[in-house]
Amino acid sequence: MQQPPDITSVPVGMNCAQARDSARLVMAEHGIPAALVDDVLTVVSELVSNALRHAGGLTGFAVTVADGHVVVEVSDGSARQPHLRPPSPHTPGGFGWRVVTTLAPTTFVRFHRGGKTIIASLPTHTSRPSVS
Repeated sequence: MQQPPDITSVPVGMNCAQARDSARLVMAEHGIPAALVDDVLTVVSELVSNALRHAGGLTGFAVTVADGHVVVEVSDGSARQPHLRPPSPHTPGGFGWRVVTTLAPTTFVRFHRGGKTIIASLPTHTSRPSVS
């Protein structure tokens, strides 16, 4: 009988540091390599901070390790689609979505009543993507 994957859920009102700590614990239980841990923590930071900054706060968070992937799920109350902003020397920021989709090649948005969930999947068996 196959065991269910490990999932960590963090209460609403959490911050980026709490999300990273929870993700780190799940990955440690599965022996995820350090380079991938760093990438996952970057994805967690970007998605959680965007939910807090642009989407009215976090409504859900989970990290799963199963089937050769680390999957990060971040939910918020906004139905607004994440998008790439053109780089501008006059406007700070705007690189988060690009970073997420570069580090997590399989990233998609699931819209639902009350907002959206961003699901970012990072394979555990491949080399680091090149950032361009």
